[in-house]
Amino acid sequence: MATPKRYDRIAFVASAGAEAQTALAQLVKLYGNHDADDADVVVALGGDGLMLQTLHAHMRSGKPIYGMHRGTVGFLMNEFTTHDLHTRLAAARESLINPLLMRATDVNGVVHLHHAINEVALFRQTNQAAHLRILIDEHERMAELIADGILVATPAGSTAYNLSAQGPILPINAALLALTPISAFRPRRWRGALLPNSAFVVIEVLEGEKRPVAAAADHDDVRDVRRVEVLSDKTISMRMLFDPGHSLEERILREQFGY
Repeated sequence: MATPKRYDRIAFVASAGAEAQTALAQLVKLYGNHDADDADVVVALGGDGLMLQTLHAHMRSGKPIYGMHRGTVGFLMNEFTTHDLHTRLAAARESLINPLLMRATDVNGVVHLHHAINEVALFRQTNQAAHLRILIDEHERMAELIADGILVATPAGSTAYNLSAQGPILPINAALLALTPISAFRPRRWRGALLPNSAFVVIEVLEGEKRPVAAAADHDDVRDVRRVEVLSDKTISMRMLFDPGHSLEERILREQFGY
């Protein structure tokens, strides 16, 4: 039998909301609060927005992140309780998340590099629809998509904006990415595609001067892009901890059945 992992030194982070700040004070009093550099685990108190911020902040640290819901949307969070946190952490199950790497080239030829945990999305900047060319692994798959935009979502992000855009829900352990249009006009009824997570996705902006497009990797925005390249960054693996029976795999499965 494997020896349970010990997470004795805990670093707490919390959103600015009153509920999260109250929880922070309670937990620090019970368990102390270590600097993140010296901690065994980072515990995030808030909603999914805070979880994304925390994952970004510790993306290359290798430290496990355990969230407790003290915010608005809590899909990525465990239930909150102050009771026996060390035991909960030791019993938690680990999910590994690879982020997307976005390489966006703007109208001036400047290249912007950003990581995304949920999705990389392109949006029209004006009232005119975007005209986009899609290449997968250097092969043209769609000469022209006319839409409000398009996004590439990870399994972790498939229940976020991707789901709102009518994209598919992906099991967390699926080696897939979702390519989902945003309000597609042409081709009509095109719902997107499932891609292997090894895919190299290139989206070129057509008529960019007339129909400007912005790109976003989670919360990092780039305006007036001309070309966006997206791939799964296998050099980074983020560790998320979930209570038994409330793993990310289970949450995604429940979401597909509407509860």
